[in-house]
Amino acid sequence: MRIDIITVLPELLRSPFEHSILKRAQEKGLVEVVVHNLREYATNKQKSVDDYAFGGGAGMVMMIEPIAAAIEALQKERHYEEVIYLTPDGETLNQRMANTLSLQQNLIMLCGHYKGVDQRIRDHFVTKEISIGDYVLSGGELGAAVLADSIIRLVPGVLSDETSALTDTFQDDLLAPPVYTRPAAFRGWEVPPILLSGHQAKIEEWRMDQAMERTRTRRPDLFQQWNEQNQEESEN
Repeated sequence: MRIDIITVLPELLRSPFEHSILKRAQEKGLVEVVVHNLREYATNKQKSVDDYAFGGGAGMVMMIEPIAAAIEALQKERHYEEVIYLTPDGETLNQRMANTLSLQQNLIMLCGHYKGVDQRIRDHFVTKEISIGDYVLSGGELGAAVLADSIIRLVPGVLSDETSALTDTFQDDLLAPPVYTRPAAFRGWEVPPILLSGHQAKIEEWRMDQAMERTRTRRPDLFQQWNEQNQEESEN
């Protein structure tokens, strides 16, 4: 997989990809992440990539010309399944979306800034718009890092135990059950006996019950969705 990230602040994206799982994924050759400085595609002497909005109003807008040049330059080199724009008004990122994107070969991520990008970029170049939550950040760089992390960890071979990703929260529309490790007793707080029983079938049943209850109480919206899906499957 290759991910190309277009940004006006490439330095913000150095650290997330130079450590831990994301670093190892690149060292293994499983993923290639390339960060592009949008200012390199600017056509004026000042290398500016923003201008005032037509019609007036506060804030600057990212210009169409350098963004178009950056995307088209990349598309001449390879085919991209998605050109993703990180924006607060995009579709909210979830696990299913991350799963789908992890199956692609090449992705472009465009980081918004200022008051956003010229709408014509969104109309003619962007294929998918993604938000990481209902709030506004100073730019799309942190959103791109979050999105990339959620995708890369799902690429086969990235995690040492690939089954780990399959049991993450949201993978089956349920929150993950509680987990425990040694010691089994700490300050009188005991690990649930079922987890020490060695009876794997009963352990899995307990985990499922805990996941359902946790989802029902903390995310009733997800629980209803999970319940409806299971009813549909049972009817079919």
